Amino acid sequence: MSKHSKTFDTSQDFSGFHAGFSVLVGRPNAGKSTLTNALVGQKVAITSAKPQTTRHTIRGIVHREDAQLVLVDTPGLHRPRTLLGKRLNELVADTLAEVDAIGFCIPANEKIGPGDKFIATQLAGVGRKPIIAVVTKTDLVDKQALTEQLLAVAALGKETLGGEGWADIVPVSAADGFQVNTVADVLISHMPESPPLYPDGELTDEPEAVMVAELIREAALEGVRDELPHSLAVVVEEIVPREGRTEDNPLLDVRVNLFVERPSQKAIIIGKGGSRLREVGTNARKGIEALLGTRIYLDLHVKVAKDWQRDPKQLVRLGF
Repeated sequence: MSKHSKTFDTSQDFSGFHAGFSVLVGRPNAGKSTLTNALVGQKVAITSAKPQTTRHTIRGIVHREDAQLVLVDTPGLHRPRTLLGKRLNELVADTLAEVDAIGFCIPANEKIGPGDKFIATQLAGVGRKPIIAVVTKTDLVDKQALTEQLLAVAALGKETLGGEGWADIVPVSAADGFQVNTVADVLISHMPESPPLYPDGELTDEPEAVMVAELIREAALEGVRDELPHSLAVVVEEIVPREGRTEDNPLLDVRVNLFVERPSQKAIIIGKGGSRLREVGTNARKGIEALLGTRIYLDLHVKVAKDWQRDPKQLVRLGF
């Protein structure tokens, strides 16, 4: 992870300071991105009620006086059915090998299933790393159901990891803030002594274009049918200042292509008379302007790239 380190004043005394990388894993839609956003205190990872919306390893950075926690949010681990699915799983495996601690997100409101057991088994092979079970979405269940889920999660840890099982088990609700700071405390407790890895105030190291694409993808997935999430890729072609604008009235032109696999999906994104695409643009624009700190003109185009998830050349072209 040294490639991410920044240079600091070596005369500063960082003894007692802890810094490192942690990854949140879990099956799709287990609450990983929402928890990342809650921990960082600002929206950095795309959140959606649809599974498999996170495609990029987005880092959120938690800054404290005595510690710095760099969160890596991955795609959900799952049994792959397409080439894209296989690449996403490889991305997760590469990430697990590099981090200092792993948070395994399991929703409180869903029984432990084959997907959770599959991931727990994968984690058992990672080696000697602290694995913390994070029971998410506790606001959706009552106390008794939560107690039963915590016991089931503890049993899963002992069954798959052996010994005492998980390094810790933490129930949390990112929606209402319950124990969000506790999750940060527990993850930080497993970080090595180290100077800060990023300058104070940075929240993510993702390029702006990647975050712009994520905001558009999120807006495009809002309220659409189940067939779309896996089939949508967003590519930012350019972000350029509008020529002829004065310094006190800048405008950025943001040109973006949305790729789907079939003409029927293109029709869903565009909507009747372009109404849906306009709505996507309006919703995404607010977040993008907040991110870039200036007004933008957002130019969206929807294109069909037939069966791109199964085509190695197209996967590379679309950034996977």
